Amino acid sequence: MTTDNMQTTGADGRPWPGYREAFMVWARIAVLSFGGPAGQIALMHRILVEEKRWLGEARFLHALNFCMLLPGPEAQQLAVYVGWLMHRTWGGLMAGILFIVPGAVVILLLSWIYALYGEVSVIAGLFFGLKAAVLAIVLQALVRIGKKALKNAALITLAAGSFVAIFFFAVPFPLIIIAAGLTGFFAGRAGVREFQTGGGHTPGGAVRIDDADTLLGTETPDRVQGDTRRSLLLSAILLVVWLLPVVALVAVLGRGNVFADIAVFFSQMAVVTFGGAYAVLAYVAQAAVENFGWLRPGEMLDGLGMAETTPGPLILVTQFVGFMGAFRDPGMMPPLLAGTLGALLTIWVTFVPCFLWIFVGAPYIERLRHNRALSSALTAITAAVVGVIFNLAVWFAIHVVFRDVQTITGFGLKLSIPDPGSIDVMAAILSIAALVAVFRFGLGLMTLILCAALAGIGLDLAGLITT
Repeated sequence: MTTDNMQTTGADGRPWPGYREAFMVWARIAVLSFGGPAGQIALMHRILVEEKRWLGEARFLHALNFCMLLPGPEAQQLAVYVGWLMHRTWGGLMAGILFIVPGAVVILLLSWIYALYGEVSVIAGLFFGLKAAVLAIVLQALVRIGKKALKNAALITLAAGSFVAIFFFAVPFPLIIIAAGLTGFFAGRAGVREFQTGGGHTPGGAVRIDDADTLLGTETPDRVQGDTRRSLLLSAILLVVWLLPVVALVAVLGRGNVFADIAVFFSQMAVVTFGGAYAVLAYVAQAAVENFGWLRPGEMLDGLGMAETTPGPLILVTQFVGFMGAFRDPGMMPPLLAGTLGALLTIWVTFVPCFLWIFVGAPYIERLRHNRALSSALTAITAAVVGVIFNLAVWFAIHVVFRDVQTITGFGLKLSIPDPGSIDVMAAILSIAALVAVFRFGLGLMTLILCAALAGIGLDLAGLITT
């Protein structure tokens, strides 16, 4: 039985959860969402599928596959999708906003500390250690995703091609993703078996719950069926909410102003950030350092260290970038105020589009839960993302271990070449130790970060590092 906005009973006969219960569930997920997208997706699967039985395995994976085809953080968008399924637009807003808030608050506090005390020896030593931990975490993510995504020679070739394209020829990331998606889509339509393996983050080893045994059941709820008029209206509202501040900042302040540049740059990122945070961090870091001067070399790793140690999507690292950019170019404002406004602006233009993609597309994607071509496109994109993440790992490794890195261009190539004489021996040793801890001894994420941070502080107090 349904009303305009609420359903009173589920397909399995249980009472439909109200907004209060939904709020508590999403708040719980928000404060526990550590471990990057794989950990966050596994957490949502455990709570939403296994514990609450709001939806089943097939519907959960279908929603996840759709979110992975979108630009932006797939875990946060998955929360928006399920929130929308349960309680329409307000439910999606509740789930998506709660997913962001805890991490955003903590990263803002850490950004203040970093900006004010980052040059202090002990703090600098802490972030020196975090860089080694982050490098190990990125490589671990690469191996984990690669094992799931690269099931055959065709997908391995696609991953290798994406790495060569972005690392050696600086092919724009969006072009790589578009090419991979089209390859998979047409291969799926043609029935090519190599692209029909599925991909992405899956809650491996989890209990399988059939859709029929859950609140949502097997059918799409009537209240979220595709409504073209409603979707167009909601799309227009979200576009205005997203782009009006961007247009206003550019019109009033002009390009070249740090706030206008933050608004435009991260709005562009919101459209092309396929594959999650790891896939685009190298591009964001290079632009922030080389094009805008918002960060110094290596500081992106400090920001990623913050994002890895806090709940919420890893793409919140862009909040740190926006903060530092405005902090260092505050104009007439106090630097901390400018940095805070830069961080909030970055969050706004990064995450408002995430709600747009879900609210506009989800009603129609619900009808495509068994579309083979869409699944094959996802498989190909996931394979390409593995190559892009490998590029990120190499880029990070170079900038962690070497103090001097030069960019060489010519003959269509664009390479980052380290100066062998600038090797940072302590950074190399700490990075190797972090890799051994992760891959040989299976050290957990939070333990690794804590140990690496303490090691960095210890090395600094002993006078063994130059920060």
